[in-house]
Amino acid sequence: MTSRALPQSKEALLKSYNTRLKDDVKSMLDNFEEIVKLAKGEGDSQLSKITQCEQDTYEMQVRAANIVRAGESLMKLVSDIKQYLILNDFHSVNEAITANSQLFRSTQVDCDKKLTTLRDEMALDLYDLEEEYYTSIYK
Repeated sequence: MTSRALPQSKEALLKSYNTRLKDDVKSMLDNFEEIVKLAKGEGDSQLSKITQCEQDTYEMQVRAANIVRAGESLMKLVSDIKQYLILNDFHSVNEAITANSQLFRSTQVDCDKKLTTLRDEMALDLYDLEEEYYTSIYK
């Protein structure tokens, strides 16, 4: 699809989805890289070993929470995209309606033929029964 083929709102929405995707993936990657750097224990500081350990633990927890938040945001993005496709995929909806309509029409034609055949058979049987009744000597 070209960008000219999409209406302005759809194009803006797709750009928004793309931006959200890139931002969340970048956030996950950046936070993961920082956790790995913290796990290496690089960097000498003037803090005591216990204080530095507590600070690193807290920072890892915050970064892990940021990764989880970005993951939840990606899951919400997937949900939004699915909802958008379901609600705005008029071509597929129209095809499904047309297919169902054709199926129901063919079923209606088939039922009409069967009913017509049944009516004709019943008319013949009724004619035979009436003839038998009126020509019977046991009336």
